Amino acid sequence: MLHNRLAMLRADRGLSRRELAEAVSVNFQTIGYLERGEYSPSLELALKLGEHFKLPIEMIFSLQPFPPIGQELLRAEKARI
Repeated sequence: MLHNRLAMLRADRGLSRRELAEAVSVNFQTIGYLERGEYSPSLELALKLGEHFKLPIEMIFSLQPFPPIGQELLRAEKARI
């Protein structure tokens, strides 16, 4: 299963599924399928999403579940100390 942060990224930027879909030239239902893990993106779509969010695709998609954001923030804070 491919894990992703699309819903979080989309919400963080105040985008609807339809707006994100239009930005990357797919049907809005595709975004819903991706967010629920019911569909894996093509390489082209993954790259378009990375470009749209200005993030490497590894920050959006992963083969392993992403750690909770709070845990990542704590780790980043400890790394700065």
